[in-house]
Amino acid sequence: MKAVEITQAGGPDVLALTQVSTPEPAYGQVRIKVAYAGVNRPDALQRAGLYNPPKGASPLPGLEAAGTISAVGDGVTEWAVGDAVCALLPGGGYAEEVVTPAAHCLPVPAGLSLKQAACLPETFFTVWSNVFMRGGLTAGERFLVHGGSSGIGTTAIQLASAFGARVFTTAGSAEKCAACMALGAEVAVNYRDADFVDFMKTQGGAHLILDMVGGDYLPRNVRALADDGRLVQIAFLQGPKVELNFAQVMMRRLTITGSTLRPQSDLAKVEIARQLRKHVWPLLEAGKVAPVMDQEFALADAAQAHARMESSAHIGKIVLKVT
Repeated sequence: MKAVEITQAGGPDVLALTQVSTPEPAYGQVRIKVAYAGVNRPDALQRAGLYNPPKGASPLPGLEAAGTISAVGDGVTEWAVGDAVCALLPGGGYAEEVVTPAAHCLPVPAGLSLKQAACLPETFFTVWSNVFMRGGLTAGERFLVHGGSSGIGTTAIQLASAFGARVFTTAGSAEKCAACMALGAEVAVNYRDADFVDFMKTQGGAHLILDMVGGDYLPRNVRALADDGRLVQIAFLQGPKVELNFAQVMMRRLTITGSTLRPQSDLAKVEIARQLRKHVWPLLEAGKVAPVMDQEFALADAAQAHARMESSAHIGKIVLKVT
């Protein structure tokens, strides 16, 4: 089958179309004929040699896809060949076929295309598990998400708004700020023109912050939190190391936590999938929440897709058309 491999650690140009053996599903797994694969920041980190796949996972990039099931392994009863699904993947999504645990698949929501569905798993698993399961966001709370025009950001804005939170965000241009507000953000702060810390203080501080920037944002996030606030860290685009005065954490009873999705156990991902199907899939099918689409690239043009993502010019999700 055709697949995109990482020929060596480096920039987008190290991605190359190649031929590899078609994978066979093991016990409890399904094989998916991929129609579209989502492109995500962890893919770029893996390509750069900074995010190795877990033991036993495919070395090919790609953590989410949508398509139809082409084979089922022993022990699988909930899916059949021909079912349309989207799935969280341990790796291998940049290929014509991919295997994944059957329990990490979800049905394509009614009314959504396979292209749209390919944008759901990695992003929605990440947002739901961190904002709601880990961060405990509730209706009426003030929620700040950085990078509001990213795939994570556009998803977090919509879900937080749908569940009754007051949503604030940061973005790097007037166009991106407008897109965030159209999705439900109350205010979008252009970080090139204003300080989100000063703004959040005028609102009484954030009850919850979702951050993927890191670096000097960490102490600034602490200052932007309300007393008893929570900070959830999911990435470090500006680096993981910074000096922080923990006296503020103690005196104001703040919580700092975080997670990465890929290394979590299969059972943990099953629970996230269960909650998504119960709480979020009805919103998708009702049209109250939808993936924001940026641009589509052919599988052979994966390097161009990575270059666009790393330029930060995109709004929403980037996908690869596979078959």
